[in-house]
Amino acid sequence: MTALDEDRAGGKGAVVTACLVIIGNEILSGRTKDANLPYLAKALNEWGVRLREVRVVPDVEDTIIEAVNACRQGFDYVFTSGGIGPTHDDITAAAVAKAFGVALARNPEAVALLEGHYAPGDLTEARLKMADIPAGASLVDNPVSRAPGFQIENVFVLAGVPTIFQAMVEGLRHRVAGGEPMLSRTVSCFLAEGQIAPGLAALQERFGEIEIGSYPFFRLRKFGVSVVLRGTDEAVIGQAEAALRAVIAELDGELAGDEAAAGRG
Repeated sequence: MTALDEDRAGGKGAVVTACLVIIGNEILSGRTKDANLPYLAKALNEWGVRLREVRVVPDVEDTIIEAVNACRQGFDYVFTSGGIGPTHDDITAAAVAKAFGVALARNPEAVALLEGHYAPGDLTEARLKMADIPAGASLVDNPVSRAPGFQIENVFVLAGVPTIFQAMVEGLRHRVAGGEPMLSRTVSCFLAEGQIAPGLAALQERFGEIEIGSYPFFRLRKFGVSVVLRGTDEAVIGQAEAALRAVIAELDGELAGDEAAAGRG
């Protein structure tokens, strides 16, 4: 039973959590810059799922197995990206099968998808490898290149190529049961973090249900900070924002950028 199941069984509002496991030596070497994390985080936020952790692991079977098994026990949902292509180092599907203790088998539905995509004679054995899916898994549609991802229990195994990853994520909305969507507001001002820190600490203590983060910047040759308020209750966020603006005013802080004109973040 996941944390989500326990919350529902207890009749309380669920905080639904997720973890992303990014798989690939090319990410760890710096040769490829990951673009999937921000896309997934934004989508999950809209669905009411909180992305709580991200792991980046190499194309090493034991490491993938360890990461998947740890994360699927600790989070309601796990998403992986990378390692389901046709080459020798695409070992994610086999590693996930071992993590769940099931066989890796050629999936007839996946084979049919590939046969419909490739011209006669172009569906090589290497490409057929992309139809090898852990037993009991359901396919995740790939409208871009047809080679599917898959879902096994609470783990979604997706492609690493950003355009394909994004298309797969968009197709998962009906499979993911989220909680309350996370809302956010930002207030930026020309105060140093050290100046506003005591006020932010007091605000955090007062509004314990709101996540308050501060992010310094240097703009127009002046130090400033953007304060982000995140929570699920719009009214409470509004109260916290009003209190934050009062803190800034007490410190004679100047609102930065659009804040000065619009009065909102």
